Amino acid sequence: MTIFIAGLLVFLGIHSVSIVAPSWRDAQAGRMGENAWKGLYSLVSIASLVAIIYGYGIARQTSVMVYVPPIPLRHLTFLLMVPVFPLLIAAYLPGRIKRLSRNPMLLAVVLWAAAHLLANGTLNDLLLFGGFLVWAVADMISVSRRAHVRPVPGAPASAMNDVIVIVAGLGLYVFVLLWAHARVIGVSPLG
Repeated sequence: MTIFIAGLLVFLGIHSVSIVAPSWRDAQAGRMGENAWKGLYSLVSIASLVAIIYGYGIARQTSVMVYVPPIPLRHLTFLLMVPVFPLLIAAYLPGRIKRLSRNPMLLAVVLWAAAHLLANGTLNDLLLFGGFLVWAVADMISVSRRAHVRPVPGAPASAMNDVIVIVAGLGLYVFVLLWAHARVIGVSPLG
């Protein structure tokens, strides 16, 4: 559980720098250079994500049940997960979906975390999904209050992007639901 919690704290911590200290982040990026800052940020993010995944796998072996979700909530989980992948893709393919959702990646994280909290009730699930949910909501609030938001690199805006986002996103959802979740996470969402 220590590796899992440490990874979670570092990952969410580094992703919270722009929430709690945006001017410090900008000063560091200016001092180091934007590419060096992004490189360091990426290395720390990858290392902490690996710690989360590895630590979560260990924590799952001796998980403590906090609550038992009612079975019907699984249907709501499946429904909440439908827009997650299209929203993730929309962050990089701007169109109407990105414009209407304002922060599609953060909205995707909120839906993903909330959906998983409805279906999972162990302590490690609460820490993982609850931590990401709190972070994403805090970041959404922070982004809405910032005078300047750094743009997310992506393709040029186009109405065709919305079609790509929906088709690719729903295809990815089906792929994860039917195959990847069981293979990568070790648990089939379909039971």
